[in-house]
Amino acid sequence: MPKKSAVRPAFIELNHLADEGLRLRVTREIADDLAVDALGRDRAGKPPFDEVSRLREAGLPALLTPPGPARRGTDWRTACAVIREIAAADSSVGELLGRHYVLSWSARFFGSPEKADGLELRTAAEQWLWSGSTDLPDLEPTAGPDLTLTPVDGGYVLHGCKTLAAGVQVADRLVLGAVCAYSGESLIVYVDPAHPGVAADAENDRLGQRLTGAGSISFDGVPVPADHVLGAVPRDEHAVAPFATLAPLALRLALVHVSLGTAEGALAEARDLNRAAPRSWPAAGADDGAYPERPGADPYLLLAYGELVTAAHTAAAVVDSATEALARGLLAGQGLGVDERADIAVLVAAAEAVTSRSAMDITTRVLELTQGAESPAGAPGFDRFWRNARILTAQASPTHRLRDIGDHYLNGTHPPLTLRV
Repeated sequence: MPKKSAVRPAFIELNHLADEGLRLRVTREIADDLAVDALGRDRAGKPPFDEVSRLREAGLPALLTPPGPARRGTDWRTACAVIREIAAADSSVGELLGRHYVLSWSARFFGSPEKADGLELRTAAEQWLWSGSTDLPDLEPTAGPDLTLTPVDGGYVLHGCKTLAAGVQVADRLVLGAVCAYSGESLIVYVDPAHPGVAADAENDRLGQRLTGAGSISFDGVPVPADHVLGAVPRDEHAVAPFATLAPLALRLALVHVSLGTAEGALAEARDLNRAAPRSWPAAGADDGAYPERPGADPYLLLAYGELVTAAHTAAAVVDSATEALARGLLAGQGLGVDERADIAVLVAAAEAVTSRSAMDITTRVLELTQGAESPAGAPGFDRFWRNARILTAQASPTHRLRDIGDHYLNGTHPPLTLRV
């Protein structure tokens, strides 16, 4: 692995770019920059301060905010392309960006248009990186919520602890779902993690996705002004607006793009290695030893790559269909209907199921394709792709997703309107 240059590319501020092609070109530049030392950073397992600094140099946090009349935010399709491109180089950074983009929509999902516009303008201007969770699981009779809000003059104070998959040490703002201690009302709020009442405990030695900044974060009397409450969430799922329930679907689909990018990145790196250091697989048939001299001419190697590339293309087609449907749903806003939301949910579930299997198959077989291949800089570290894919795909059960798809197709049953991921 070549050493990373101390001088990074002079990235253009993406939030000032109107041309989508130029945005994606600059995204490829920062992806190339991240790919150079991805293995070393993965093995070091440090909090992603350096990675976030690189993202800000490129203006990516500002780019990945919702599009608006007074800012250069990007639409869902372009954002997913950016997330996937970055994930192919470093899936941890891809997940950071994916969660940031989805959470930057929170004010639109749960609040008023005026509040959303003001918050998004400030997010873009200050290049805030968002993290948190709007997940509101059902409350068990014997267990209280993770986070509670106690009313005080001018707002609330926040108490409790929450486990987050990303950004516990590097986020500029956190979006959280919490329950009012007095009324039991579920609220979506945002807080500044720089407050002294916020304490983060990072988990950097995970199996995979080590650089997302995962861990637990606790809140001890953290003030939440009234204007930091984005909105209330009805406990009855039938009363939840269909548009608000796009929030978990958007997060799930963003993570699907991270998984697919991880698989595509593994394939691309393995291809480069096999071109430079081909490996012959002797066969038991009549054509033993009849391989041409040129690199990568082993017919069994070609067959393996043909199967894996086809699997990646198949997953990409399903993911692109779900991406297009969700983009239309986001444009519909509060006018989104229950039937349209159900169709989006089924397509997202299909994308999860297909990509989960493809990502695991591709990253597993890449380990086989590169076994024994000589790398000029030592161990190529292809295990990181498998580890990252395993963590990403473990978050959702393909069996449950396929059951929901079957129930919708056979019985016309709508997936539940829920804010749970």
